[in-house]
Amino acid sequence: MNYHVIRIPESHLSPGLILDAPAEPVDFLLVFGDDAAESRARLLTDDTGRPVLRVGGYVTALGAVVQERLWTVREMAPRDGHLRLRLGRSLS
Repeated sequence: MNYHVIRIPESHLSPGLILDAPAEPVDFLLVFGDDAAESRARLLTDDTGRPVLRVGGYVTALGAVVQERLWTVREMAPRDGHLRLRLGRSLS
């Protein structure tokens, strides 16, 4: 079971967004905006060893369907027992 939850003030992710992710485990729950839409996220590495974030699909309170996406991680740094991630562009 996963106990790490990250609240996102917007209804969608965007490049440049900073996430305070857990150092371990590498999966966590994202809760979006005021409508409390939820999605699971997992920190992975691509074929070259660079970090990427896979975010599962979800439906917003207004009924918008957001498909699963894979995001590049532009920056990643340890901070207070967590990982500070800055998202890059979406690959999917």
